[in-house]
Amino acid sequence: MSAATVPARVVQNHDQLSQLFAAHYGRVLAAAYRITGNMADAEDAAQSLFLRIGREGIPEATNFGAYLYRAAVNGALDLLRQRRVSEPLETVSDIQQSGPGGSPEKAALNADMGRIMRQAIGELAPRSAEMFVLRYLEDMDNRQIAELMKTSQAVVAVTLYQARSRLRKKLVDLRRGMR
Repeated sequence: MSAATVPARVVQNHDQLSQLFAAHYGRVLAAAYRITGNMADAEDAAQSLFLRIGREGIPEATNFGAYLYRAAVNGALDLLRQRRVSEPLETVSDIQQSGPGGSPEKAALNADMGRIMRQAIGELAPRSAEMFVLRYLEDMDNRQIAELMKTSQAVVAVTLYQARSRLRKKLVDLRRGMR
């Protein structure tokens, strides 16, 4: 949502912004991390969001938590688009995804696939990327996504189908290139 579409009220004082930060930063950071796969990038996206609110004012939203969540998703996607090619950082969670007793090769493959998926999601149209992230990374159903994004469930279903098709094609193309 841009500042033009959401009226803002000016932050009355530093304490008000601090309270908002304390109440919502964890969820905003987690949403950004699930998209970027990199804590430093997630922190950049989350902090940029709160800095913007400090400068522009607090949006008048009926559900401020949902607004912040959506803004965090969009900020993280924008960051991925800006960086296009980011260096994968191997983290404990990357290694854990390979399962107990998993090999370093499998952990590296998981980390590489995560990087490829984040890059591919970043190449989707913004609305498609946002819906994909909400559905498959945040486990929201189509009804919840439609309500959050103020659209119909049919639009969500079609957009998700198209996004999955684009991502599937990208992964097939990458596999062919690995042979």
